[in-house]
Amino acid sequence: MILILVGHVLNNTFGLVIFKNAVEPAALADRPLNELTSDELVAIILERNARNMAVYIRDNLSVVDSAVFTTTPLNVAIAGSTIPEGLCDKTNGDLTPEERAAILVANLSQGQLHDLVLDNIVKPTVVESWQLLPSLFSRAAIEAEAAAGYPDDTLEFRSWLSLDFITSSVSSSATTAGLLTALLGTFWIIAITTIVALILGVGAAIYLEEYSEDSPIEQIIEINIRNLAAIPSVIYGMLGLAVFVIGFLRPVVSGSVFGSENDNGRTVLAAGFTLALLVLPNLIVISQEALRAVPNTIREASYGIGATKWQTISRQILPAAAPGILTGVILSISRALGETAPLLVVGASTFIGINPNGPFSKFTVVPIQIYQWTSRPEVEFRNVAAAAIIALLAVMISLNLIAIILRNRFSQRQ
Repeated sequence: MILILVGHVLNNTFGLVIFKNAVEPAALADRPLNELTSDELVAIILERNARNMAVYIRDNLSVVDSAVFTTTPLNVAIAGSTIPEGLCDKTNGDLTPEERAAILVANLSQGQLHDLVLDNIVKPTVVESWQLLPSLFSRAAIEAEAAAGYPDDTLEFRSWLSLDFITSSVSSSATTAGLLTALLGTFWIIAITTIVALILGVGAAIYLEEYSEDSPIEQIIEINIRNLAAIPSVIYGMLGLAVFVIGFLRPVVSGSVFGSENDNGRTVLAAGFTLALLVLPNLIVISQEALRAVPNTIREASYGIGATKWQTISRQILPAAAPGILTGVILSISRALGETAPLLVVGASTFIGINPNGPFSKFTVVPIQIYQWTSRPEVEFRNVAAAAIIALLAVMISLNLIAIILRNRFSQRQ
């Protein structure tokens, strides 16, 4: 079954495509676009698409809500960006095209400007595509069909999974769509989830196994923890919405309590806390089992040489239980990576063009980005989604390998 799934995904990730450009690159410059300087690329935007330059500044530099961007002074609207002299007190609506061009040159890299030209002026579109197997075994027939039906367009073999795909942000065009925004959101959320769940999960397991006295109340707590592991993930999303996004912890997850001007609770931090609650029951149970598996002789030997209870736990029991605890971490990360329902409930964006740069940023994650692409009517977005699936599998395998290596190192020390 897994081989069939992987084969299907690979079959959609590579193949022949026919491209058609709205404007040929040769009509814009006398050499390839990727060889042009930033000033030359902005000159093309100024000449061909000046009316949308305000949108480019908003999408790439704005730190305020889009509803107030055009009426907010630049020193606030694009705080942290380089603003040419004399423009700080102006709003985006007050700028001339030349002033907007100066802001773009000062703040966007050559690669970002190249992508703007490609996406909004050249506008390459896929008019026909083929999967990997037909591209390999029926190439002659495909080339003949392309020559007859699309004589002025370009036929080429395309890998939808590429370095540009990994390092580019999301786009409305399948040919230039990238996964970077979703990948960054995923890494931020998984990091927060792992840290919070590890601290709370291991701490709770230590208390229940080493300090509790098996009272009726503690038995009820243990039963409830095991039951929580079976609750549908969307319920945790509703809990996260009630507690973090619109509840009493909203000032914390939005960053407003730390001085941030953002009071929106739909942030990376809220998502990380919600997923931490989701994986916490499983991590507690597995950590308990790992602690319980440590022989009592280790505890007795430690107490026998005069060690305190905490010294025994921190220096003897936890190192011995570490491989089992890391197994719980591996399972928790794997589950969190694939979750979508709770993140949609707490406010994950299905289309966002700004990369998350901190715990108080808006976000999306790879599974939600895959869903958004597969729901698009254009067939080419299925190829993009297939490439994203491979990237997600690679991330999951890499994180699991790191955890397995750490677990094995702890095991070798025993």
